Amino acid sequence: MSSNIVWHESSISKQERRDKNKHQSFILWFTGLSASGKSSVANAFARTLFDRGAQAFVLDGDNVRHGLNQDLGFNETDRKENIRRIGEVSKLFVESGQIVLTAFISPYRADRDLVRELVEKDEFLEVYIKCSIEECEKRDPKGLYKKARNEEIKHFTGISAPYEEPANPEIVLDTEKHSIDDCVKQLTKTLIEKGLI
Repeated sequence: MSSNIVWHESSISKQERRDKNKHQSFILWFTGLSASGKSSVANAFARTLFDRGAQAFVLDGDNVRHGLNQDLGFNETDRKENIRRIGEVSKLFVESGQIVLTAFISPYRADRDLVRELVEKDEFLEVYIKCSIEECEKRDPKGLYKKARNEEIKHFTGISAPYEEPANPEIVLDTEKHSIDDCVKQLTKTLIEKGLI
């Protein structure tokens, strides 16, 4: 980093923003296989938060790759850079007093841990969207598993690239056994108990 770059302090503190919003700011990091339900749960929960008056925004893997990360592929190096960038953007959302919900496969534990280290304790909650590869492949809404099995897609998580399940996630939502609505209710209950919303 250049010695000519200096951090400029904001005139409004994170706590002032939190006080105005009447809730804490933090990252809900949704991780899981493709088609496990990350984006579906994240967006449904964002709607619940919005209806409760909370400032929340979803960063979705595909959406971010349309703009900020359009220059990145899916090999291990690019995946790591994808998550690093999202981590930095998420940190800015936390500083702005908002709840950021990130829906990314984020297959490597080390990359998720790196994002956790960017923010303060209790500002990062790993949400494991648990769903078997078999069920995800059955769902296959984008036809990606079929393409991966036909070797049309390289480095596809769960097929030709690894997925490292979270070791100690703060929250586990099993979308194979529970509906999106049930997962949203569980998330709401957990965050209220934690005093975050």
